[in-house]
Amino acid sequence: MDTIEKQLHIASQYLAAAGISFLPKKEDDSHTNLGFNPEEAILETHSLSDASDKLILNYKNFSLEWRSDAVSKVIDLDGATHKGLVEWISSNSREFINKEYSYKFHYELPYSIDDDFTFKLSDVEDLSEMMHLRILAQFILERIDIHYNLNTSIRIWPHHFDTGIYSLIPDSHITVGLGLAIPDSLCENHYLYITGYKGGQAIDPSGLESLTIGDWKSNGFKGAILDARGIVEADGVKFFKEVISKLQAV
Repeated sequence: MDTIEKQLHIASQYLAAAGISFLPKKEDDSHTNLGFNPEEAILETHSLSDASDKLILNYKNFSLEWRSDAVSKVIDLDGATHKGLVEWISSNSREFINKEYSYKFHYELPYSIDDDFTFKLSDVEDLSEMMHLRILAQFILERIDIHYNLNTSIRIWPHHFDTGIYSLIPDSHITVGLGLAIPDSLCENHYLYITGYKGGQAIDPSGLESLTIGDWKSNGFKGAILDARGIVEADGVKFFKEVISKLQAV
């Protein structure tokens, strides 16, 4: 059985494909990235039309939505096939924005699916946990954005499925990339990550003092991580502030 996290990652690709299909291409691929609304617990594309058409992944309801100023259509993911979802999105795109939807990508995903791939909501508690992790990450990054006066966007990049910020720290010589990542070789659980850049190069933290919360990494990934299991908003804010302070001193 595919995990809820994997199914959500797969489902986010329908949104990314909408950005690829309907929006002008950006060199940084930002036309594919997604916003997260913590009040509704939804992932959403950029506006796809002048009528604010958006394709949405609803964590609470485990559904896809086509929403605009005048329209709201919903399809449950539980029991839906890949083929059926592509047909549903294609029908809506033709009806509401008069454009053809294509499920094609210019990047590699860590898995493949066929027409018969079927979504299954096997664990409601896992879905709730994934939802609250995204909400937590959004609130933490909003606090960091305000504290450092970054005035930047918090976006989810569907390729790696991370919630992230990439920004110059004002009145500083460093740029940071930070956010929430899904489990990988760095951590078996979801984790907060941050990398600092100086002169276009990642700062090697191997000579820096230990952190009071989180851990430095310098083998391959250069930066710091904090296992997100069991943390609260204040933990994440403290982690990012401490790391940024130490990086600024380099």
